Amino acid sequence: MEKILLDTDIGSDIDDAVCLAYLLAHPDCDLMGITTVTGEPIKRAMMASVLCRLAGKDIPIFPGGADPLLVKQRQPLAQQAAEIKKWDHQKDFPTGQAVSFLRDTIRKNPGEITLLTIGPLTNIALLFALDPEIPTMLKQLVMMCGSFTPKARSKWPTEWNALLDPHATAMVYQHQCPIHRSVGLDVTFQVQMPVQEVHQRFQARLLQPVLDFAKVWFQEQQQITFHDPLAAVSIFDDSTLTYQKGNVAVELRAPDKLGATVLSTTDAVMPHEIATAVNSNRFFEKYFSVFE
Repeated sequence: MEKILLDTDIGSDIDDAVCLAYLLAHPDCDLMGITTVTGEPIKRAMMASVLCRLAGKDIPIFPGGADPLLVKQRQPLAQQAAEIKKWDHQKDFPTGQAVSFLRDTIRKNPGEITLLTIGPLTNIALLFALDPEIPTMLKQLVMMCGSFTPKARSKWPTEWNALLDPHATAMVYQHQCPIHRSVGLDVTFQVQMPVQEVHQRFQARLLQPVLDFAKVWFQEQQQITFHDPLAAVSIFDDSTLTYQKGNVAVELRAPDKLGATVLSTTDAVMPHEIATAVNSNRFFEKYFSVFE
């Protein structure tokens, strides 16, 4: 069993819900807790609870930081939360405890927990600042974050999670973990699915609320990009992604490049692993296999 803590901004891009459904369905996933981050974190927690209750699992859920550390909020609303009224969900949550929950859980399970981050890194930066030993106590840190290769950065100079709280992003990359992996736009845009196929393949019971949440998403988008699910699948299947070692710095000076993730592969110390290639067919096979 993989012990996982999930930090998510579920409610904005639909792929967070797609990712959470996968984790709840995976027979080898011990999901030990969920923290939410960015605007309207309580509504995001409610959305997460819809999937947890439908899966029949009592997962601790803690709303976390609503605003970035220093910059203006770019993601104030959890638009997809409009659909939660159709589903049974938790309504009351402990507030102000997300970071302490993460800290306590990791300290009780040293070397055993994978921390999976699929949103802006506000909660994680605060966690690492509060307790600098925490990064070394993880089994691994897996993040959907960044845009690294020259080809990817020419199209997407700054990835959304990194941009939303760039100072938090920089703080997290400054810490060293036993394994520190980033799954960025270099690979995630290679795993997409058009809306028609989504409706055909999302037949599992646990994916039904995801389709409801996606109604808001599909008003403006005609496909799902499986950014966050790709990061999750990589935890359970090492053959899905190929990685390159390097050292990541985060741009904090140039206003038009704020949050850009700059990869060096020639530094003496290269603590980060960056996903550079994906087996798309294997990803989709592994993702949907847990719902069969």
